Amino acid sequence: MSTAEGEIGVPEDTNRRPPLTSLARRARYAFHQGSRVALYTLHSEAMRRMNRRLQKDLPETPKVIPDGPVPSQRRMLADIVRLFADDLKAVEDGLYPMPSDGTMTPRELLATSRAFFQDVPEVARRRATGAHQEVGEFAEDFAKALPRYYRQNFHFQTDGWLSEDSAKLYDFQVDVLFSGATAAMRRRALVPFAQILRRKDQRKIAYADIACGTGGLLRPALAAFPRLKGTGLDLSEPYLTVARDRIRSRRASYVTAMAEDLPFANDSLDVVSCVFLFHELPPKIRRQVIAEVARVLKPGGSFLFVDSLQTGDVPDYDGLLSVFPQLFHEPYYTSYLNEDLTGLCAAQGLSETWMTPAFVSRAAEFVKPH
Repeated sequence: MSTAEGEIGVPEDTNRRPPLTSLARRARYAFHQGSRVALYTLHSEAMRRMNRRLQKDLPETPKVIPDGPVPSQRRMLADIVRLFADDLKAVEDGLYPMPSDGTMTPRELLATSRAFFQDVPEVARRRATGAHQEVGEFAEDFAKALPRYYRQNFHFQTDGWLSEDSAKLYDFQVDVLFSGATAAMRRRALVPFAQILRRKDQRKIAYADIACGTGGLLRPALAAFPRLKGTGLDLSEPYLTVARDRIRSRRASYVTAMAEDLPFANDSLDVVSCVFLFHELPPKIRRQVIAEVARVLKPGGSFLFVDSLQTGDVPDYDGLLSVFPQLFHEPYYTSYLNEDLTGLCAAQGLSETWMTPAFVSRAAEFVKPH
């Protein structure tokens, strides 16, 4: 074939069907995620019915009035489907393997479901009475040493972040809130992570996930990148205990520390990630965390960020975001909604190179210049 003929090429068959392996993969993914959405939607509906009954015997709470538009259920479902489509595309593009989130045994699922419903009345009571300081009653030494802003019943959940019972239930509670889409939102951080590792040797990457909780991002990151080592950092010893139990990998290590005082040397990490941390920090602490991330990143290193949408990211969600801190104890959420994260990071020398909305979250990458 001559060069001229080669430039013309063969027209692409746009009607060509995907191979059977791809169809099988898509069917498996759709069944898995669809089952999760159904499971957590059923729990959400049952919780709403319980709350309606409980409210008859609880103090009346002020009516919540959105400050802006609120998406319809159809719109939210469409955005969940779009999130899953992006997640599946990343799998098909080879960025990370088929997800395995939500693989509880029937016995584990039953026990977790029972614990969830047992806690619903306690959450309803705290919401109705405004009780969010019950964790202050903890006598454990580790709790007394924690920052004051941290020792609260965030989300009105029992024990806040300060017990293994809370840690074992937390991911289930969040998935009920977000209809089973939480893990897919977290995995948005793996997209830039995969691009980074295509350019570098996984074995030489120094990586830390700050505020790792029970390992919601650390676990899929280590599963996706089999030669990567990672350090999970969190303030809650009970949550780290659960993370150790769930992540059975020698490539994972853990440290109990504050994100605003990272125990890493200057210019020592290639990648730092955090998921759903910043909306639970006071404004002053957010700035300290960003400064610490900038300090510990190597030149050319990346800060991978996933958190709630902010006002204006997706205008149709602005009203829903405004009522969230009223429905759940989130004392710093309102200030987060209008925080200039891009500007705060730029002030510390971190440039935003990528940002995308993902259902009710935003995922971004910030890079430290060489």
